[in-house]
Amino acid sequence: MKTTKPKTIVFITGAFVSSDCWNEWKLYFEQQGYHILVPAWPYKDAPACTLRQRHPDADVAGQRLTNLTAYFAAIVEKLPEAPVLIGHSMGGLIVQLLIQKGLAAAGIAIHSLQPKGIFTFKLSFYKAGWAALGFFTDTRKSYLMSFTQWQYAFTNGMSFEVQKEAYYNLLVPESKLLVRDATTDAAKVDFDRPHAPLLFLSGSADHFIPASLNYANYKKYTHQQSVTEYKEFAGRNHFVLGQPGWQEHAEYILNWLSKI
Repeated sequence: MKTTKPKTIVFITGAFVSSDCWNEWKLYFEQQGYHILVPAWPYKDAPACTLRQRHPDADVAGQRLTNLTAYFAAIVEKLPEAPVLIGHSMGGLIVQLLIQKGLAAAGIAIHSLQPKGIFTFKLSFYKAGWAALGFFTDTRKSYLMSFTQWQYAFTNGMSFEVQKEAYYNLLVPESKLLVRDATTDAAKVDFDRPHAPLLFLSGSADHFIPASLNYANYKKYTHQQSVTEYKEFAGRNHFVLGQPGWQEHAEYILNWLSKI
């Protein structure tokens, strides 16, 4: 019996950035015939400059992974078909959590934050993300990444002008508690259970989520009858969605979707 491939894609944004990071991706996949949804996170449905003006934002600071996952699950459950989910960083983790719930036809985790129980000893991972955890600071106040931190964690290897433009166009305040939740049961995945096709994409130059961490995440999935694939791209940093050449990733995803 021939099955109809899903034509709906839901993009799930990561932490620290506006959902505007998907603007060009949205246009690209719409031109390929897909219906695209790009839901803003709760308390973040505004331009990045407006959200920074609200910092410290108590509503953003109170965001937790369980609530955020439920928010996206509710959006997906209302759709007429199980969609393709494409998420970046924290959004990639949410993609994995929604696939656990059987809510997706397929998932793509781009430079994904790791589920509970997966670790790395790469120094860059801790240098890039330590401040966002906000230890010994007031968790009722949101966290706002400095430009220096942005240069190291997101846009390393890019020109100063591009780094600056991306920072002012996309950077938003974040919840310290949300970042910490990645180490709790809120981020737990049962790697042995059947799941929809799942693709991991990583970048060799990513300081925030090293390729080795993505590969360790991929290798945890053990169900033999489920499709799980991995691809590392050379020279890609954590700003992969806006890094010049992002189309290579989009084309790879499009080709992968056509084969599953």
